[in-house]
Amino acid sequence: MWAWLKRLFRIGKAEAHSALDKLENPVKMTEQGIRDLKVNLEKALVAMAEVKAMGIRSKGEVENYEAKAADYETKATLLLKKAAAGEMDAADADRLAAESLLKKQENEAHAALARKNQTYFESSSDKLGSNIDGLKKNISKYENELKTLKARAKVSAAQKEINKDLAGIDSDSTVAMLEKMKEKVAQEEALAESYGDMASESRSLDDEINDALDSSSAELKMKSDLDALKAKISSN
Repeated sequence: MWAWLKRLFRIGKAEAHSALDKLENPVKMTEQGIRDLKVNLEKALVAMAEVKAMGIRSKGEVENYEAKAADYETKATLLLKKAAAGEMDAADADRLAAESLLKKQENEAHAALARKNQTYFESSSDKLGSNIDGLKKNISKYENELKTLKARAKVSAAQKEINKDLAGIDSDSTVAMLEKMKEKVAQEEALAESYGDMASESRSLDDEINDALDSSSAELKMKSDLDALKAKISSN
């Protein structure tokens, strides 16, 4: 039981942190709110279409019932005229005319109910249309505000980083990296110098003798050339 309670507590804690994170991110919250409003808008549009359809159907029923009522009244009139002209029994004419008038009344009652429904559906459709227009305006308004909010968030984030750099908050890590690089370069330079010293020490005795002889030969040749040039000048 305790394990179950602990697990439940962890879940609740995670949900609380999640809710807190959402509260700390107004951009994401606004985007979700706009998405929810658009879902509601779609539902409202479907509902309005259905209500309009019912209003149209009710209007058709009104016209149909009124036409039937008028038709029964016409039939009752014709029956009475036929009886008056002696074309049919008066009692039958009265009975059928009365039945026709009852049918007329029934259709008039149906027409009245259909007209009431028509008025209700048309009024509801108008209200839904007004609410939808308001919802569309709100969505447009919130989308514009979201654009502004996103732009402000970008500016504030960039400004924060610039101000951090200016304040030197992150300079310690940069300085530390530079010091490490200086140390590494110094080590490489020392290592190169060490290899140079080792190369100088590794020269053989023959190398030194040959270098000395090469140097002496060069000096002798230069002195010989100099003496030859002086002799040439003197002879002239």
